[in-house]
Amino acid sequence: MSELARRIAQGSGEEPADLVIEDVRLLDLVTGALLPSDIAICGDTIVGTLGRYEGRRVIEGRGRIAVPGFVDTHLHVESSLVTPGELERCVLPRGVTTLVCDPHEIANVLGVEGIRWVLDWAEVLALDLRVQLSSCVPATPFETAGARLEAEDLAPLLAHPKALGLAEVMNFPGVLARDPGLLAKLEAFTGRPIDGHCPLLSGKGLCGYVAAGIRSEHEATRLDEALEKLRKGLHVLIREGSVSKDLAALAPAISADTSPFLAFCTDDRNPLDIEEEGHIDFLIRRAIRAGAPPHHVYRVASWSGARAFGLEDRGFLAPGRRADIVLLDDLEACAVSEVVVAGRPAAEALAARPAGPAPVGRASVRVRELHAADFAIPAPAGASVPVIGVIPGKIITERLAAVPPRRNGLLHADPSADLAKVAVIERHGKNGNIGKGFVRGFGLARGAIASSVGHDSHNLTVVGVEDAAMATAANRVAELAGGFVVATAERVLAELALPIAGLLTDRPFEEVTTALRRLRAAARELGCTLPEPFLQVAFLPLPVIPHLKITDMGLFDVDRFELVRL
Repeated sequence: MSELARRIAQGSGEEPADLVIEDVRLLDLVTGALLPSDIAICGDTIVGTLGRYEGRRVIEGRGRIAVPGFVDTHLHVESSLVTPGELERCVLPRGVTTLVCDPHEIANVLGVEGIRWVLDWAEVLALDLRVQLSSCVPATPFETAGARLEAEDLAPLLAHPKALGLAEVMNFPGVLARDPGLLAKLEAFTGRPIDGHCPLLSGKGLCGYVAAGIRSEHEATRLDEALEKLRKGLHVLIREGSVSKDLAALAPAISADTSPFLAFCTDDRNPLDIEEEGHIDFLIRRAIRAGAPPHHVYRVASWSGARAFGLEDRGFLAPGRRADIVLLDDLEACAVSEVVVAGRPAAEALAARPAGPAPVGRASVRVRELHAADFAIPAPAGASVPVIGVIPGKIITERLAAVPPRRNGLLHADPSADLAKVAVIERHGKNGNIGKGFVRGFGLARGAIASSVGHDSHNLTVVGVEDAAMATAANRVAELAGGFVVATAERVLAELALPIAGLLTDRPFEEVTTALRRLRAAARELGCTLPEPFLQVAFLPLPVIPHLKITDMGLFDVDRFELVRL
């Protein structure tokens, strides 16, 4: 029989199903009821529910609760620091069966080559990795990226079966100014899912942005902001990453009325946080704990997220839907005990997965040897200087002012006032720029931390209170071909090499979690008070998130969308 005929025969009970999950309590996403059921599966498709079925193969449900596989509607695989295959090993056992990713980190380093590498990975994974094509490479003209992608570069990739639409349109001022390049991309992706990115945008400006065809957005950080975006037609993606933590503020928005228009995403979440807290399962637990009805939360985590990106074949345990099924020991705790992905037990699917593509971008960090003098900041005429204010748990920063110590015509860091230097070093081998400024919020008493992960152009960023330590840390990152480093002037205290485009490692995620723990401990040893110092460093050079940022060209006022003098 044809595959379609097999599904009909197995669903109607005329033939044994390929696989039956017996004796579960199926969560009805419509009413919230827990319904006794078997789940019959033919190939990768559910063909029978709310009845008893015979199967050629059986999984004993033992009364466990069955819910649809979880959908992460917006993430950057690169922020996991591991390859897509290792990320799959992290999240699939936790119930995540669909990932919608934007590879704009690796695209900003390697261009189309980086996107094709992620698409190649998507073809071999057991879970379904869908790729939104990167809209902002570079994000702005006020930084140096490794590549530039226009509409004509992205168009050929649309034919790939794993390509969905256009990824987060970060340059919302450019949209409102009708930038020709952005308009060309928006027009080329008409009819495809177009994801947004417009923090704090409201009023008529938000109307103009949404009128461009943008249909989803993940930067809402306040309840009133989320509600306005919902009312103006955006599918709001509630984010809880390693730095940006918006779930507490937005969980009250989850209701019977709003849940069809909400989804969950992680955006940027590293393996240590996945190991210690979880992934989408963590968001589910937190939302239920905040008082949202469980079946509304599970609807947000599956059906609603799938709908937001046109994936109508999943997110609901019903005949004809993709057989992505999560078995839970506890509904409110989202205690995952077993996962079926596309009709196969996850453990089997992982074991049978082919090897992924070879690493790319192993020589992408091109920086000359740096010295303490490279981090000197000449004293300006005025007394005070603008200072980036870090807000723990947010990628939005404050614009502060401070009066740094002056000696020999130079400005210096002041650990007693929590005032550190920050420098962004162009690392793509194009111009050797070094943008310099000051930042408050790291709590460093000595030393420096450096990273080749710096959204979105991924230049080399270093924060420190000693110029010599900043040079030590930055030089070690370059020697590693990318990575994270904590150092004093005399020695490196901890490190993690990220040689794939300066963003990823091909090592197992267990090794990455061990290295991240050492880096956290080393940063604390230097006095750092931030729980996730490297992710906070990574967002300092992101010039599309308010309010004050820094790129290799200097300090950047996001509100005015212009470089500012120190």
